[in-house]
Amino acid sequence: MTSKTTGYKVKLMTVVLLLSCLFQAMAQNVPSPKDVYGFRVGDDYKLADYAQIEDYLGKLSNASNRVKMQEIGTTILGRKMYILFISSEENLASLDKWKDISTKLAGVRVSDQEAMQLSQEGKAVVWVDGGMHSTELAHGQMTSELAYTLATSETTEMKKIRDNVITILMPVMNPDGLDIVVDWYRKNMGTAYETSGPPILYHYYMGHDNNRDWFMNTMPETYNVTKIIYNEWYPQIVYNHHQSSPSWTKISLPPYADPVNPKIHPAVTAGVSEVGSAMTKRFSLENMPGAIADNFYTMFWNGGGRTVPYYHNMIGILTETGHTTPTPRFYDPEKLPKTVAGGTPTDGTDIMYPDPWKGGESHFRDAVDYMLTATWATLDLAADRKSNYLYNIYKMGASAIEKAKTEGPFAYVIGTDQWDDFEAVNLVNVLLKGGIEIDKATKNFTIGDKKYEKGSFIIYGGQAFRPYLLDLMEKQNYPTRFQYPGGPPDTPYDLAGWTLPMQMGVTVDKIKDSFDVATEKVTNTAAYSEGEVDGKGAFGYALSANSNASVLATNKILKGGGIAYKTTEELKLGKVSLPAGSYIVSGGSESVETLAKEYGLEFIGVSDKPEIGLTKIHLPKVGLYKSWVANMDEGWTRFVMDEYEFEMDTLHDADIKTVDLSQYDALIIPSQRPRSILHGHSNLDMPEKFTGGIGLEGTLALSNYVKNGGTLLAFDEASNYVIEQFGLPLRDATDGADSKEFFIPGSLIKTGIDTKNPLAFGMQDSVSVSFNRSRAFTIDKQSKKGEGGDEDIADAPAPNVEIIASYAPKNLLMSGWAMGEEKYIAKKPAMVKVNYGEGDVILFAFRPQFRAQPRGTYKLIFNALYEGASE
Repeated sequence: MTSKTTGYKVKLMTVVLLLSCLFQAMAQNVPSPKDVYGFRVGDDYKLADYAQIEDYLGKLSNASNRVKMQEIGTTILGRKMYILFISSEENLASLDKWKDISTKLAGVRVSDQEAMQLSQEGKAVVWVDGGMHSTELAHGQMTSELAYTLATSETTEMKKIRDNVITILMPVMNPDGLDIVVDWYRKNMGTAYETSGPPILYHYYMGHDNNRDWFMNTMPETYNVTKIIYNEWYPQIVYNHHQSSPSWTKISLPPYADPVNPKIHPAVTAGVSEVGSAMTKRFSLENMPGAIADNFYTMFWNGGGRTVPYYHNMIGILTETGHTTPTPRFYDPEKLPKTVAGGTPTDGTDIMYPDPWKGGESHFRDAVDYMLTATWATLDLAADRKSNYLYNIYKMGASAIEKAKTEGPFAYVIGTDQWDDFEAVNLVNVLLKGGIEIDKATKNFTIGDKKYEKGSFIIYGGQAFRPYLLDLMEKQNYPTRFQYPGGPPDTPYDLAGWTLPMQMGVTVDKIKDSFDVATEKVTNTAAYSEGEVDGKGAFGYALSANSNASVLATNKILKGGGIAYKTTEELKLGKVSLPAGSYIVSGGSESVETLAKEYGLEFIGVSDKPEIGLTKIHLPKVGLYKSWVANMDEGWTRFVMDEYEFEMDTLHDADIKTVDLSQYDALIIPSQRPRSILHGHSNLDMPEKFTGGIGLEGTLALSNYVKNGGTLLAFDEASNYVIEQFGLPLRDATDGADSKEFFIPGSLIKTGIDTKNPLAFGMQDSVSVSFNRSRAFTIDKQSKKGEGGDEDIADAPAPNVEIIASYAPKNLLMSGWAMGEEKYIAKKPAMVKVNYGEGDVILFAFRPQFRAQPRGTYKLIFNALYEGASE
C-alpha cells in the first residue's frame, strides 16, 4: 500500500470482512480458498493451478446454497469451463424466472408497461470474469476469493447484493493458458526469469488475441461465453478484469478515452462512466490511491470482451490492475515520475487521476484487493439501481427498433447468388452467435428490379441489437485524430475498420424500404445449403474454385487416400462452367455425398478426363515457422491450416537449421519483425533453450530450400526479412514513412487481383485486405545483400517478379482510417511471386489470414500451398 494509514485501513477492512465470512462459513461449513490451496489468494510467490481452482469451486458450490456451478463447455485443449451463479438462496431457486425477465427486457419482447413492471420485479444480472489473459495472473486467482466472500459474507452490503443481483462469475476464462503460465512461473521461480512470460502462446491458437475474437467466435472459449451472454442471460453489466495498469498506478478504470462509436447508445457510454465513478469513489473512501481514468482504452472498436457488450446495449467494463506477478516489487518514492500514462501529472491536479499512488512496496495481494474493491463497487451499484439497469436495457433496445423505422435500413438481404456460398452462411452464423435475429425466405421474392431465391437470408434492422448488426455490416468511418495540432496521429485502440461482408467476400444488399416476404426464423446456427452430387463421376467430381469449402473437401479426400487435380483453365461440364483453378477429386474414404451435405457443395460428375490443362496435386505438407518469441500471427496461421486440414509441422529455430526442409511442399513464415526472426530472445530475457532466432545458418537453409525447388510464403512484416536476407529485387515502399504522412492503423484496403494468375484462381477481381500497419512493395532492378552479407544468399541472380495483387489506384479505403494511402501504396504490389533458383518466394504485404477474419483472401494462401504440392 502507499502508507501505513492505507495499509492499516485495508487490513482492518479485510479482517472484518473475512471474520464475517468465517462466521457464516462455519455455519454452512463452506471452505475458504486457503482451506483448499494452503495459502491465501494473493500471497507472494503463490499460485493455484486450474486443477486446484476447479477443485475449490466444486467444493464451494457443493457446500453453499448460494452458489450454483454450471459447466458451459470445454477449451480447445479439452479442459472444462465453468460459470458460477452467486445470489441468495431464494434467487437461485428461481433462476429461470430471472433469466426469462432479463431475456424479455433485453430483446424488447414486452410492452413498455410490462417492461416497467418486470424491471421492478427482476434482478440485475452482472457478469464478472477473470483469467482471460493468462500472463495477467491476479484476476484468475482473485475470483476464488470473490466467490467465497460473496457467498458467505453477512455484511449489509453483501446481503443487499445477493438479494438484488444475479452475479454470473466466470472464474477462469482461459484454463489452458492459466496452467501454461502457472507452470512456467513455478519452474522459473528463484531464477533470473521468474517474472518472464512463457515462450509460447498461452492460448493454443490466439494468445492475447483471445480478447479479439468476440464477434467471430472462432474458438470454443469465446463461443462458450458468447452463448451465455448474448443468447441466454443478457447481463446488464459485463465486467472484464485485466492487467496491467500504467506504471506507477494501481488501477485503470472508466471513463475511457475518446472516441466513442456513434452506433453505441449514449446511455451505454453514460452507464460506463457511472460505474467508473462508483469505483473511483470507493477507492477514495477506502484510502486506496492510484486509480486512473481516461487512459488509452476507447469505446470505438468492436470485438473485445468489454466492447461487444456496448453494441448489445450492455455496460462493458474493463479495469487494468497493477502488479501481474506473485513476485513483489519496490517502487522508490524518491523516483516518482512527474507524469504517468503518457502525460497525466502525479501531483493530484488531474481530474482523471486525483489520488496518485506515491510508490512503496507492491505485492500480488494488492492487485487482488484492488480487483475485489472494484467488483464490490460495481455489484453494489447494480444492487442499488437494479430496476434502473433492467429498464434501461429495454429502453435502449426499444430505441434501436424505432431508429430502424426512421433511419433504416429495413433489412439486409444475403441472396443465394454468392461468389462463395460457404462464407455467406458463415457470415450468417457469426451474426447468429452474437444474438442477431435472422430469417430465411421460404419462397422466391422480388425487391424492386432484383429477384431473390428461396433460401435467401433476411436480417431485419428493427431489432434490439441493431447497433451490433450495423457495426458489423457497415463500413467504419474512424475520425481523424491527432495527438496534438501538427503532431502524429492518435493511434486507435486495436483496429479502425472490420466490416465483415467486405472481409469475407459476401454480397449483402442493404434495403431501405419495407417489403413483404414469406420467411421462417433461423434458430441455433444456419445450415449450409443442402449441396448435391450431380451426375456420375467415372473420372471424378468437379468442385468450384470459388468456394473455400472446396479446399476443405479436397483435403479431406486427399487425406482419405483419394486423388485430386486443379484445372488450369475454365472447365465446361454440360451447361455448367467452372472457373480455372477448380478441383476434380476422386476416390478416398470420404463420401462425396457426405461432403456435399456437410458443406453445401455441388459436386459435378466428370465422366472422362477433360481435354484441358490439369495439374495433379497431393495433400500439401506445410512447415510452419514458430519462433520462441510467441507470435499470434503464427497461432492464427496454424488455426487456418488446422481448420482446412492441411498436413502441417511446426518448425522452431533449431528445426529450420537441422531438419531436412525438402520434405515440405511449402514453408510459411507468419508476420514477425525481421530482427525478431533473426535473433529471437536474448539470454537476458529467456532461458538459453529459448534464445536466439533463425540466424544466418537458418536463413541459408531457407535460401537453399527455395533454390532447390521449394515454395516459401512470408506474411506482412516477415516479407521484409525474406527480401533483405535473400537479396530480392524488392523493397518496402512504406519503410521510413513519417506517421504524419502515412498511417493505416488496422483498416480494410481495396486491392485488385490478377485472377488469371494461378495463385489467384477462385478469387474475385477486387477484394478488401486487412492492412494493419502493413506494407507495399516496390520492385527494384538490383538485389540487395542480407544482413550478414552472406554471398551465397545475396549474390543470387536477380529473379523474375510476378505481381498477383496490387492496391487500388484510388478510393483505397473501404473501412476504417487511412492517411497518405494514395501517395505511399496506391497501385503498388500487395502480393508477389519471386522466382528464386528452382523455387518460388511468395510474399504478402498484408496478412491474408488476420485473426481468421478476411475469408475473402484465404484462397491466396491455399493456391500457393497447392502450387508447392503440384505434381
